[in-house]
Amino acid sequence: MELLPKHIQEVLPPLYSQEEKGEGAIAQVKFFTPWTSWSWYASEYDPEKRLCFGVVVGHEREYGYFSLNELEGITGPGGLRIERDLHWSPRPLKECC
Repeated sequence: MELLPKHIQEVLPPLYSQEEKGEGAIAQVKFFTPWTSWSWYASEYDPEKRLCFGVVVGHEREYGYFSLNELEGITGPGGLRIERDLHWSPRPLKECC
């Protein structure tokens, strides 16, 4: 699965452009591990560095940067990989949990 296809990259604002919106910034895409409860919600993206900003929900919920390269490199049990939620509808970060 392609985690970040062109049509999603085109709607993700550049890094730092949504800072003033805080939790009102829109998460355009959700990534998740099918073998755990971890999820990554991206509201900003730098295509050169392949770096996203958003909310990460795992043991705790926190804002931060995460690398698309690192997400693509994670392999779980039985060869499972990080996936993009194909049914995701963009929504404010405050609604991502």
